[in-house]
Amino acid sequence: MGVIKEERIGNQRLILGDCLCHIPVVGKGFGCLTDPPYGIRADENPVRGSKLHEKKGWDRERPDREYFARILQGSEAQIIWGGNYFTDFLPPSMRWLVWDKMQGEFSLADCEFAWTSQNAAARIFRYSRGAALQDGKHHPTQKPLALMEWSLKFLDDRLAVIDPFMGSGTTLVACQRMGRQGIGIELDPDYFAIACKRVDEAARQDDLFIAAPTPKPKQEPLL
Repeated sequence: MGVIKEERIGNQRLILGDCLCHIPVVGKGFGCLTDPPYGIRADENPVRGSKLHEKKGWDRERPDREYFARILQGSEAQIIWGGNYFTDFLPPSMRWLVWDKMQGEFSLADCEFAWTSQNAAARIFRYSRGAALQDGKHHPTQKPLALMEWSLKFLDDRLAVIDPFMGSGTTLVACQRMGRQGIGIELDPDYFAIACKRVDEAARQDDLFIAAPTPKPKQEPLL
């Protein structure tokens, strides 16, 4: 499936289409930060579900092995949230990232894991479920913006960031806020529209913080 639609907003490029067709074949200059479907029917879970876009079927199955092979070939470094669901597709890793949700004995998981391609120590991000809800619920499996900003710090600044499973666009919002170039790819047109709106809001927010020009010195009359 080719590009159905493409938008460029701020420093971000958003593509509506199948990511298998748009992930670079040669990965120089790209880092990948993504959160693929896990195949656990999260869109049908009333606890996770978005009131706007429930039961769309996007989480009935995991992406095929081919998608992960293309991600590994198409980027220099990778961070894949939900990596514990894809260990049969990914090589062993020393560094795992952990999101500690700071609330145990809840119906959902106490923490989530990201596989990385990095040979370095594992790290933990502690961020409460309540704080995560402040972002708004645009997608049933939406990651907190703060988590994705933290994750980006593990990808070299020289790398453009690609998210092949963009969803509601949190990775690209984080990229925009941090001055990083990003490419997001999403197959569902509803979530693509939500991502465009969120990235546009982030870009407009950036504009509010552009410093006004410093006034030129003015000669005051001598008394």
